[in-house]
Amino acid sequence: MAGAAPESSDTSPPARPQRARWSRSKPIFFYLFALVLVILLPALVLALVLLNHNNRAQEEVVRGLTTATVQAIGHSVDREVAGMVTTLRVLSTSPELSGHQYAEFHERARVALAGTGAYLIALDADFNQLLNTRVPFGGALGPTSHPTSATEALERGTATVSGLFFGQTAQRWVFNVLLPVPDNQEAVLIALTRDAANLARALQSRQLPAGWHAALVDGENLVLAATPDTGMATGTVLPMRRTLDQPADAWHQESLDGEMVVTSEWRSNLSGWRVIAWASVDTVERPLGETLFWLAAWSIVIAGLAGLLALVIAQRVGWSVRGLRRDAQRLGRGEPVKSKAYPVAEIAEVSRALAEASAQRQSAESEVRFLMRELAHRSKNQMTVIAAMAKQTARGAEDVQSYVQAFERRILGLARSTDLLLAHGRAGVLLGEIMESQIAAFSPPDPARVSLSGPTVRLNAQAAQIMGMAAHELSTNAVKYGAFAGDSGTLTVRWRIVDDKLDFNWRETVPQRLPATERSGFGTTVLKSMVGRALGAEVERICHDDGIEWRFSIPLAAIDPAMAPAPIDEGPDE
Repeated sequence: MAGAAPESSDTSPPARPQRARWSRSKPIFFYLFALVLVILLPALVLALVLLNHNNRAQEEVVRGLTTATVQAIGHSVDREVAGMVTTLRVLSTSPELSGHQYAEFHERARVALAGTGAYLIALDADFNQLLNTRVPFGGALGPTSHPTSATEALERGTATVSGLFFGQTAQRWVFNVLLPVPDNQEAVLIALTRDAANLARALQSRQLPAGWHAALVDGENLVLAATPDTGMATGTVLPMRRTLDQPADAWHQESLDGEMVVTSEWRSNLSGWRVIAWASVDTVERPLGETLFWLAAWSIVIAGLAGLLALVIAQRVGWSVRGLRRDAQRLGRGEPVKSKAYPVAEIAEVSRALAEASAQRQSAESEVRFLMRELAHRSKNQMTVIAAMAKQTARGAEDVQSYVQAFERRILGLARSTDLLLAHGRAGVLLGEIMESQIAAFSPPDPARVSLSGPTVRLNAQAAQIMGMAAHELSTNAVKYGAFAGDSGTLTVRWRIVDDKLDFNWRETVPQRLPATERSGFGTTVLKSMVGRALGAEVERICHDDGIEWRFSIPLAAIDPAMAPAPIDEGPDE
C-alpha cells in the first residue's frame, strides 16, 4: 500500500536478557577454593620434587651403607680364611710332620686347634687321608671328599680354598683350606677343614640395613652360610648372581622366588667366594611410597580443611555482601542506612560509606525540602517583587526599549541568584558572591548607590542558604520601603571578622525618615528567627533618622564549611 511504512529489515538476534549474562557468575566460595588450589598445588609439586631428591639421596646413603656392610662382612670372612692359611703355614713347619711322626703331629694339631672349629687333615699323593683330627689317630680313613681342590692346590703350589662340599668324615657341609708341603714324600698336602655353618658368625658381625639379607656363596653359587632371616640352608643354590658379568658392587635388579629384588655383591680374591646381599624392591622404595602416601593423606586433609575454611569465609563474606545489598536497596528507596560492624574490614568500610552517603542524601533531601519551601515563599511574593522592580525600572526609563532592557536584566538577576543558591548550597559559597547575586536583581541602575566590602568568607551550605534568604528579604524590603524605593537611597554592606565572629552590617540610607513600624512575616522570621537561632547569631535592628541598619554577629563555627547546621523550619508564611 502506498505510504505504508516499509517492513523492518533488522535481522539481528534479540538482545540476551541481562540475567543470562550474570548467570556465568560464580559464588565467592568457588574463587576462594580455586585460590586454595592455586596455592596448594604448586606446594605439592615442590614437595614431590624435594621428596624425590631426598629419596635419591637416601637411596645413595642406603646403597653406600649396604655396600660398605657387605664389604665388611667379606673382609671378616677373608680374615678367618687368612687365619686358617697362617695356621697351616705354622703347622707345615712342625718337625713331627717332616719326620713322619704322624701320631705326635696329630696330637699337636688337635691341641693347637682346640676350640677353633677347624680340623687338620694330611693327604698323600693319592689324596688319601693320613690323619684327621676329627677322629682319633689310627682309625680307618678314606680319600678326601673333595679331590678337585686338592688337585688345584698341588697345581698352584700355594694355599687354596675349596668350595662347599659334603664331608664324608664330618657328615656335614664343610670347606677346606689346603697348603702343599714341599720336600715331604708322604704328606704332600695338609688342610684345615671347617664346618660351613661356622661362617654364619661372620655374616652377623655387621648389621645390614632393615629388610636386607645376605649369603656367602662359593664359585658354584652354593650357600656356605646365610643370615637367619633368609631361610636358606647350607648347600642350597642361591638363584641370583649366577654370573660375574656385572660389577661386584653394582646394584642389580632380578627376580627371586617371583619377587623383584635389588642385589649387591662383594668378591674375595683369596677364596673366590662372594658375599651377596639383597632386599626387595618394595623395601628399597618403601620410604618413598610411605612418604607419598602420607603426603597425599595430609594433602587431602589440608585441602579439606582449607576448603572448609574457604566455605566459612565465603559464608561470612556472602552474609556481609547480602547486608550491603540490603543497605544499597534501602539507600535507593531513600531510607536511612546505619553503618554495621562487618567481619571484613573492606566491607565494613563500604558499609560506613553507604551510611555516610545515606546521611548525605537525607541531609540533601532536607535541604531540598527547605529550599522548596523557601522557593514557595518566594513565589508568593514574586509578583510583588516584580511589580516593584517594574516601578523602579520605570522611574529611570526614558523610552520603552530601555525600560524593557532594564527590566529584563533585573528579572535575569533574580533568576541567577536563585540558581547560585541551588548550585552551591551544599558546597558552600563566598559571602560576597551571595550578597552580590541577591542584591544585583534589585539594585538600581546607578552602581554608586550600592557598596559591598569585606574579607573573603566562605559559608557552609546551611549558612549560605540562610544568609542568601536574609539578603533576598532585605533587598525586597529595600525595594518596597528602603534604599531602593526611591531615586537617591544608598545601600552599604560591610562585614569583618571580630573575635571569632562574623560582624555583618546592612545599612540603608534614604533622604526621608522611614515610618517606625515593625514589619512581620517570613522576612522577619528569616532575619531574626533563622539567622539568630540556626546560626546562633545576635541580630539587631537599628532605626536611624536617615534609614535602617541590620547587624548580625555570627560565630565562625556556625558558618565553617566543615560544619553544616541542621535545617530548621522557617515558620509560617506571611
